[in-house]
Amino acid sequence: MIRVADLVHRYGDTAAVDGLDLTIDNGECVILAGANGSGKTTLVRHFNGLLEPDEGTVHVNDSDVSENLVAARTAVSMVFQRPEDQLVAATIGADVAFGPENLGLDRDEIDRRVHDALAAVNLDGREKERVDALSGGEIERLAIAGALAMQPDHLVLDEPFTGLDEPARQSVLSRLRDLRASGTSLIVVTHDLRDVSELADRVVVLSDGQVALDGAPEAVADDLPDLDVRPPC
Repeated sequence: MIRVADLVHRYGDTAAVDGLDLTIDNGECVILAGANGSGKTTLVRHFNGLLEPDEGTVHVNDSDVSENLVAARTAVSMVFQRPEDQLVAATIGADVAFGPENLGLDRDEIDRRVHDALAAVNLDGREKERVDALSGGEIERLAIAGALAMQPDHLVLDEPFTGLDEPARQSVLSRLRDLRASGTSLIVVTHDLRDVSELADRVVVLSDGQVALDGAPEAVADDLPDLDVRPPC
């Protein structure tokens, strides 16, 4: 579980997140929506300690993130809006192995995690291929595999469809459906619900750093355009 209480994060004099409260249960799929500048990315970067609160608290699995970064980063994996920025190795297999290696796992366990994570995103058998030869959709799937290899309780994806053509979008969406069916908790940051509303238990919409809407997709759909969020078709 992720619990955020009275969270405030400022950039200079501007509060990007302003007194926000939110709880996300294990196994839940939450769409975190809102216009550009509403605080979405700032919020999720507190979930594994990439940002520290100016005020308030963030707990993951009942542990304060600021007091146990290792536990938070084991429980919460993140795929950034530009996934190519988080790739660290020359080949597919080496990139996915990087996180488990840094956990100090033995080689057999690392290899098992790499195989399972690549199979989950339909990249198994391609471990020796170079990362710089991949398409945009394949890079997105590789970043997801790297996150899955950490075996997190929560997977956060920040605008996972940005810049992808339609076949790549459908490929990534298919992988997210599989993860959802397997019980992996998903938090998808987006301003466009067309692709992902079918997966969601809840849609949480931010505005000016606060929760403006929180409910089932069908319950909040009519109010989304007023908050600059594109509703599902």
